[in-house]
Amino acid sequence: MGTIYAIANQKGGVGKTTTAVNVAACIAEAGYETLLVDIDPQANATVGLGLAKDLEPSIYDVISVEADAAAAIRPSDIERLSVLPASPDLAGANMELPRLPGSEGRLRDALAAVRDDYAFVILDCPPSLGPLTVNALVAADRVIVPVQTEYLALEGLAGLLDTLALVQRELNPRLTIAGMLLTMHDGRTRLARDVEREVREHFPSLVFDTVIPRNVRIGEAPSYGLPVIHHDPHCSGADAYFELAKEVAARA
Repeated sequence: MGTIYAIANQKGGVGKTTTAVNVAACIAEAGYETLLVDIDPQANATVGLGLAKDLEPSIYDVISVEADAAAAIRPSDIERLSVLPASPDLAGANMELPRLPGSEGRLRDALAAVRDDYAFVILDCPPSLGPLTVNALVAADRVIVPVQTEYLALEGLAGLLDTLALVQRELNPRLTIAGMLLTMHDGRTRLARDVEREVREHFPSLVFDTVIPRNVRIGEAPSYGLPVIHHDPHCSGADAYFELAKEVAARA
């Protein structure tokens, strides 16, 4: 049975999609069958792997009308990496899901039919704590929390941790935090160093050793429909995501 990881933080712009795409690509590169599930209506993970964001069926059909998940999965250009794409229709799911029976578990139930085909399933969550993110947390075994090394990024952590505790208590007792990932880190600034120190002091056993740097190649890669490890495999960003993938595998 494959392990399901949700990449979650209600704050936008902290590197969730970049992390989801690159961790999935690194795991596939290591020889494991991997599925990336894009549950963000912006469909950035879908586009970031070179797929169109108007494909049908999509994850919207899977969770809203219970379409077959296997029929919605597409291969990417990266060997052993498949994608369950998002579409703009997914924005409507935030309003529709609460009215559907068993709404919190629809993604979990859909993935149950396909998770045995993959060693790892990566869920790219939207920047909110709404119904789509709750579905991801109910489906997931573990959560990776990207944290930008800026002050305001710390402000939302308490709310996210409260939500994780609620989901653990009420909906998914097997859910655990795989780790917090420091992203967009500029070690030249005192602020970044201070934020890193504070996060590591407050969560000493949860923060990954790997830190994702600010790197122009990471920002460029989605415009080519590639993860950074294929866009420029020798840049500092690619090196960091390879190291993160090793840490994730070691903690599995």
